[in-house]
Amino acid sequence: MLTLFRWLLRLTVVLIAFLVLAALLAWYFAVRSLPDYGASYRMEGLSAPVEIVRSTENVPHVFGQSDADMFFALGVAHAQDRLFQMTVLRRAAQGRLSEIVGARAFGSDNLARRLELYRTASASLEAQDSDTRAALDAYAAGVNQWIAEVNQNALGRGAPEFFLVPGQISYWQPEDSLAILKLFAAASSNAATEEVLRARLSLAAPEHGTEVLDGASLPGLPAYATLFPGTRLGPPRAQVAPDQSRDPLAFLRPGQGLGANGFAAASDRTAVGGALLANDPHVPLTVPSLYYLARLQLSSGGVIGATIPGIPAILSGRNPRLAWGITPAPVDDADLFIEELQPGNSARYRGRNGWTEFQTRQEVIRVLDGQDQSITLRRTENGPLVPGFDPGLPDITPAGHVAALNWTGLSDTDRTMSALIGLMRAPDTQSASSALAKVVAPALTVTLADEDGVRQITAGAMPRRAEDHPTGGALPTPGWLDSTGWQGAEPVTTDISPSDGILIATEERDAPALRRTRLGRLLQDREVHSRDSFIATQLDTVSPAARALLPPVGADLWFTGEPAAPGTPERQRQDALNLLAEWDGEMSEHLPEPLIYAAWMRALQDRLIRDELGPLADDITMLQPGFIDAVFRNRDGAARWCDIVQSAPVEDCTTIARQALDRAILDLTERFGPNVTSWRWGDAHQARHLHPGLGDLPALGWIVNLTQSVSGGDFTIAVSGLLGGGAEPFEAATGAGYRGVYDLADPDSSVFITSTGQSGHPFSRHYDDLAGLWRRGEYIGMSLDPELARAAALGVTRLIPAEE
Repeated sequence: MLTLFRWLLRLTVVLIAFLVLAALLAWYFAVRSLPDYGASYRMEGLSAPVEIVRSTENVPHVFGQSDADMFFALGVAHAQDRLFQMTVLRRAAQGRLSEIVGARAFGSDNLARRLELYRTASASLEAQDSDTRAALDAYAAGVNQWIAEVNQNALGRGAPEFFLVPGQISYWQPEDSLAILKLFAAASSNAATEEVLRARLSLAAPEHGTEVLDGASLPGLPAYATLFPGTRLGPPRAQVAPDQSRDPLAFLRPGQGLGANGFAAASDRTAVGGALLANDPHVPLTVPSLYYLARLQLSSGGVIGATIPGIPAILSGRNPRLAWGITPAPVDDADLFIEELQPGNSARYRGRNGWTEFQTRQEVIRVLDGQDQSITLRRTENGPLVPGFDPGLPDITPAGHVAALNWTGLSDTDRTMSALIGLMRAPDTQSASSALAKVVAPALTVTLADEDGVRQITAGAMPRRAEDHPTGGALPTPGWLDSTGWQGAEPVTTDISPSDGILIATEERDAPALRRTRLGRLLQDREVHSRDSFIATQLDTVSPAARALLPPVGADLWFTGEPAAPGTPERQRQDALNLLAEWDGEMSEHLPEPLIYAAWMRALQDRLIRDELGPLADDITMLQPGFIDAVFRNRDGAARWCDIVQSAPVEDCTTIARQALDRAILDLTERFGPNVTSWRWGDAHQARHLHPGLGDLPALGWIVNLTQSVSGGDFTIAVSGLLGGGAEPFEAATGAGYRGVYDLADPDSSVFITSTGQSGHPFSRHYDDLAGLWRRGEYIGMSLDPELARAAALGVTRLIPAEE
C-alpha cells in the first residue's frame, strides 16, 4: 500500500509539472505574437522609410512620404493588432469560416456564398478609381509583409488564436478589403428580414398582425395569404437564439441591421465659432471592437478616426478642414421574391416570360473535422436563391416555391470603397458630396461639417419599383409578376443644408423615430452648443420610449388604493408604481426603475400578442413602442389586442397592464429578492463583449470575453440594445462600437473612443484598456499634431524599404 501511495504521489507531481510546463510553453508562444512597437523592420514594397508612432492608448499615427506608403503602413498596423479579426472577417465574407471552426459555421458560410459577397467584391475591383486601386494594393502589400515577418521570425503565428485553428494564414488580396465592405453593407440592411417578419405576422393574424411591427396597418398593404393563397404558418419550430447578432462566430451577420447616431451644429450654433459633429456607429458588442482607431498623414493632410481592420479607410473621423460621420440610411434596399418551381422539374422556375432555367453553379464548403459539403447555388432573374437567409423564411415559402433576394449590394460595379477613400481626402463638404456620389451599398447618411457649415448627404443605390407594385417592397412578392421586378436602381439624391444650423441622422425607419425625436429636443433646447454639450448628448441615457409609454400604460394604476401590508405582492406593485411615477426615464445602471420598466414592458408586450400570434411571439424579442402606444391610446381600434381571444370575458387594457406588472415583479423577485428598491438595472443589464471564434468555448470564454454593467437601453441615444430573449433578456447585445466628437473650432480637442481596446491580443494590456473609459462615458484625445503623438508615444515602429 505504501509503495502504491509513493507511485501515485510521484505520478501526481509529474502530472503537475507537465501541466505547468505546458502552460508556460503556451504562454511563451502566445506572448511571442505580441508586436514590438519599438522595433524596425525591412519590408518590400515601400518607397521610403515610414514611422508608426503609437500613442499612449496604442493609436497608430503613420508618417511617411507618399500616400501609398501610408496605406502600406496602415496594413502593417492592422495586421500587428488585429490579424485574427481580419481573418475572421475575410472568411465570413468568403464563406470559409467552416474551414477553421467546423460545422457550426456552415450556415453562415452557406449564406455568404449565396449572397455572392466575395464574387461581387472581386468583380467590383475593376470599377474602383486609380487612387483607390493604389490604396488597396499598398494596403494588401503591408498586411502581407507583416504576415511574412511573422512566418520568417516565428512571431507566434501573429495571434494566439491561430494556434487553435488549422492551416496557414493566406496572403491578403485587394478584393479581400472590398469583400469585408460588402459584408458590412449586408449587415447594415435589415429590409429583407423585416419583410419576413411582417409576412409571418400577416399569416398569424391576417387582419391586423403587421401592427405589431409597424404600430399601425400600412395603407394598402395586402394580407400575405392573398398573395400566395393557401399559405399557412407551419408547426412551432425549435426556438432559435433570441438574437442572432450574438453569433459567436462573426463580427458582422448579413441582415442584422446596424445603426448609428450622427448630429452636427453649424458654427453660428456653437459657443466658439466652429462647427461640431458627433457620430457613434452601433454594432454587436465584440472583443475586440469592430472598430480600430488610426491616423494617416496623407498628401491632402492628416486624417484620423475609426477604421474597420481589413478596410483601408477612415469611416468616421476628420481631416484638418472636414469632419464626417456615417449612419446607415433608412432606405428599403432589398426585396424578397417567392419563385414558383415548375411541377416535376425543380431545375426550372416560373419567370416573367414562362418557365425558365435557373442559373446554376456548384461550390464546395470545406468543414473542419467533418465532411465537405457541396452546395448548388441557383439564381433567378430577381437574384440568388437564399435558403437560410432568415429562420422564419420557411414559414412564408409555399410548397413548391423558393425565395430569391434582390439587393443593391449585388452590384458588380460597386464603387463605395472609392467613395470612402475620396471622402478622407475631401477638403470641404462640396468635395465630399462629389466623392459620395459613388456610394452603392451600404446606403449611407453622411453628416458633414467644415468651416462654412454643416451638410447631410444620403448616398447609395435605391431600387426602382413599379407604381403598381402590390406591396411597395414591404412584403415578399411573387417573382413572376411584371409589377414586382426591379426596374433597375438609381442613386439616392438627398442633400440637406439646414437653415437652423442643426443636423440629425439615425437609422430609424419606424414611425415613432424615438431617438431622432429625443436628439432633436436636446439639440434645439440650446441656442449654442459646445464640445461638452455634444458629449453629454451622445451619452444621454434617458429613454424616450419609457417617457412615451408609461403615462398611457399606467394611467389607471398610479396611486390607487390604500397602502398594502409590507411584504405582500400588492405592496411590491405599489412600490414599483411609486418609483416609476417619479422617474424621469433615465436608464441608469444604478437605479431600480429601468429594470422594473423593462421587465414590465416585456411582459406586457408578450401578454398582448401571444394569444393571437402563438409561438411567433417568441421571435418578437425587441420592444415595439409604436405598437404598445397605439394599443393603449386605442389608435384605429388597436385596443382590441388587450382582449385575450381564448377567454370568455373581455379584458381591458388596464387589467392586462396590471397583470403584466405583477408577472414582471414576480420574475424579478425570483432573481433579485423581494425588496423592490434594492434592484439595480446594472445587475441585469450587462454588456457582454464576445470574442468571435473563441467566446462561446467554456474553457476560453472567461479569458477572452469582457463583461461590464452599463446604462442605457434600446431607444436611448447612448444605445445599449437588449438581447431580448433567452435566460438573460436584458443583456446588452449591441452598442456604440465607436464614439467620436469633432470640434472644428479647436480640432485637436476632438475626442474619440472604442468599446474595448486597440489590440486583439488577449495578453496585451491594450486588449481592453479602453473598455472602462467607454463604459464611464470618457474619451481620449484626437490630435493631428505630430509632436503630441511623439511626446506620449509608447513606441515607434520604423518600416524601412528592403533595398536600403
